[in-house]
Amino acid sequence: MNEAKRLYEGKAKIIYQAEEPDRVYMSFKDEATAFDGKKRGLIAGKGFFNAQISAALFQYLEGQGIPTHYLGRADERTLIVRRLAMLPVEVVVRNLAAGSISRRLGLEEGRPLHPPVLEFYYKSDALGDPLINEYHIRALELATPAQVAEMAALAERVNAALSPHLRERGLILVDFKLEFGLAEGRMVLGDEISPDTCRLWDASTQQPLDKDRFRRDLGEVEEAYAEVWRRVTGGESQWSGGPQSA
Repeated sequence: MNEAKRLYEGKAKIIYQAEEPDRVYMSFKDEATAFDGKKRGLIAGKGFFNAQISAALFQYLEGQGIPTHYLGRADERTLIVRRLAMLPVEVVVRNLAAGSISRRLGLEEGRPLHPPVLEFYYKSDALGDPLINEYHIRALELATPAQVAEMAALAERVNAALSPHLRERGLILVDFKLEFGLAEGRMVLGDEISPDTCRLWDASTQQPLDKDRFRRDLGEVEEAYAEVWRRVTGGESQWSGGPQSA
């Protein structure tokens, strides 16, 4: 993997060109950031867990008829994915109030949101990924109205598929972030689905099993990621380690 052409390195992943021009390798890192990069650290095994969890959930969604960029695994920390023309819009689906929506609207954390709330964010590190609406998206020419409608519809389908799937595994899908791109003009789900991009609470205790444990200094961060991996993939309850991220 180190010999492959590096296309991009972000806060959580490195993208390499694969042998086929329409495919890339998505390698997951152990590095963790929060609060627009102001807090940084390492979560041992995070790259391994997020790659495995994302692969399992993408495969499940494909089985539900939702198009994703997932094609396979190159190694324990690296996925083979379809190369997409990514749209600079993040779609957040909120089933329960938590995080920024609780602060913005004064909602008690854990309050159910019926129907689920969809929010759009402008994917821009320089601007801190600000909250935007359909009018901003149109004015900034980030996506067409038809593309926005398609992203929203796909996000709702992902939520309808994942919420019960995770609940069966003792996980409450509180909220999550999705990114979409185009492959030959077709809207496709990209990026990852993991404890980095989802708020996941234990169904029995309501304790977070996601990156909030890192953000809020709650401790047992690695154990939380490992527990989600175990429940989603059926992996062993104890992880013995894996290769370091590229």
